[in-house]
Order: sequence, then structure tokens, then C-alpha cells
Amino acid sequence: MARRPLGDAETRRANRGWWDRDADSYQAEHGAFLGDVDFVWCPEGLREADAGLLGPVAGRRILELGCGSASAGRWLATQGAHVVALDLSAGMLRHAVEASARSGVPVPLLQADALALPFADEAFDIVCTAFGAIPFVVDSAAAMREVHRVLRPGGRWVFSATHPMRWIFLDDPGQEGLLAVHSYFDRNPYVESTEDGVPTYVEQHRTLGDRVRELVGAGFVLRDLIEPEWPEGHTQEWGQWSPLRGHLFPGTAIFVSTKPTTDTPNT
Repeated sequence: MARRPLGDAETRRANRGWWDRDADSYQAEHGAFLGDVDFVWCPEGLREADAGLLGPVAGRRILELGCGSASAGRWLATQGAHVVALDLSAGMLRHAVEASARSGVPVPLLQADALALPFADEAFDIVCTAFGAIPFVVDSAAAMREVHRVLRPGGRWVFSATHPMRWIFLDDPGQEGLLAVHSYFDRNPYVESTEDGVPTYVEQHRTLGDRVRELVGAGFVLRDLIEPEWPEGHTQEWGQWSPLRGHLFPGTAIFVSTKPTTDTPNT
């Protein structure tokens, strides 16, 4: 494990391979929490049914970006939305197919790259993702521009990701995870590699300011930034997320933005 620069091709290859290999383990560990037909924004358990961050969804054309097993996409379909769920990983999409069969709620699935969305301009009313795509691409600003391109004017782009301040600390849910050891300003990605140095997993860090600049630079207006608090009675750990850490500082940031209805640049 290290923090070091890594190119786009190596990053894409590592992450697609990781999620293909880890899909079964990920679903075994987290599938029950996420559900087959539910929209859970984060390990804190915030649900779209309660938060309403997407606004009205009935009749809307929605793209779930980095969908994983597409549980959020299926929930949106039950609310009357017209959904397409997209992911880079065939392993995760295999679980999406299986969950659609189990639940009886199918949604169209597509294997594609967030940096080259295979859709026409202004194809969707809403684009959303819960921890998908954005933390795993080298050029997340380019991903924001792609989302902006496929959204209609007035459309909404909402995504959740690990809260940037978490990168200061060790990836540990216990006491050691309360010690600040890394610079918040070190944008080098977290990289796991084989003994031979071949990258197998890559996750990117951007500061809160970086994310705001990416959104504004792509042409979005930031409407809200949600930092979900750890709910009382929630005892389930998820990787570095735990009641211990969650009661002290945020683990998730959810960015709510819209595409303006005119071409007037943000100022």
C-alpha cells in the first residue's frame, strides 16, 4: 500500500480488475445493508427515500453512474423513473443481473467508462451515484464534464464519496483511525499493488475545494453539501466507517448540484 502517482490506463485496469475479482466478496459483506431494491447513499445509512436529494423522480430519465449491483437504480424504477444503470465492472453488473431476477425489478444495464459516456447530449434529467466512479478515475474533472454533457439544462447531478478529511487518518475503524498521519493536501492516490508492483486497487483523493472547483468548472451550480451524521443505534461497521469515528467526524460527503438552464458561466 502506498500513495503515489499513477496514470489513467494503469488506474482503469487496476480498478476494473479489482471490482471484477471482489464483486462476490463485496456483495456477501454489504449486500444485505444495501438491499436489492433500495437507495442507500452511504455507510451512515442515509436513504434517498428519506433525504429526497434527487427531487421528484417519477417520469424522469435517470442515469445511475458506477451502479455496482444497481440497487439504487431498481429503487428509482419502483418510484416511476426511467433508469439506466452503468458500471465499468462486469463482475458487479453480474450481481445487478442476479438482483434484478431476485427482485423482479429489472433495469437496463450497461458496461461503460464514466469518462466516455455512450449517450447523446442532454439525454438525462438526473445523474447520480453512491460512491461510484468519481473516486476511482484519475481525471474526475473530466467525468464531471461528461455528466454535464449528458444532462439536460436544469438537470441534477448528485454524488456521494468518502469525505475528504478522512484521508488525513489511517483507514481503520478503531482507535488507531483517530490519529492524523497524512497531509490533507497530498493528492497522490491510495494504491494497492502486488509484490511485483502491479497496481490492483486505486482510489483518488480530492479536497473539498477541489470538488467544488471541478463542479463549477464543468458548469454546475452547487446547491448543497451533505455531511451525514452517524445515527444513534447504528452499530454496523463498514471498512473504516464505525460508530467510534462517525460520532467524531464525517465519513461521507454528498454533493448536490444542478446544470443551469442557460449557458451563462458560473461566477
